[in-house]
Amino acid sequence: MASSFGLDSQLLSLSTERRELLCSLIGLSVKIGLVALTGVSLLRLAGAYQQRMESQGEISAVLELENAKLTKARERFDALFMVEGEQRLIREQSQWIAPNRMRVAWQSSRPFPTVESAAPSSGKQATLP
Repeated sequence: MASSFGLDSQLLSLSTERRELLCSLIGLSVKIGLVALTGVSLLRLAGAYQQRMESQGEISAVLELENAKLTKARERFDALFMVEGEQRLIREQSQWIAPNRMRVAWQSSRPFPTVESAAPSSGKQATLP
């Protein structure tokens, strides 16, 4: 009986060692899984962060351009409403009409002629007065 007790204790200790080994393996696999999950999550976060930074850079560049346009428009507006702003505007507009040309202002009490009313019945091209 003593020998069977020793055999039982060896089997019991072997079974206990196997259980401990199995529990250790399960714990190790859970830890490895958590580390892998953490690594994948960090990689995804890094990608999202990089994408947001690129988007923020593009938005900042557009904002900078729009601020420059606004500053230029504000300076132009201020220049037009300063003393002699009207004369400055007239000088700027004078470049649209070539020198030695007469300015014409078209005034009409009737609407512009339409294609039907301007087309002659004989088939010749119509000339506007």
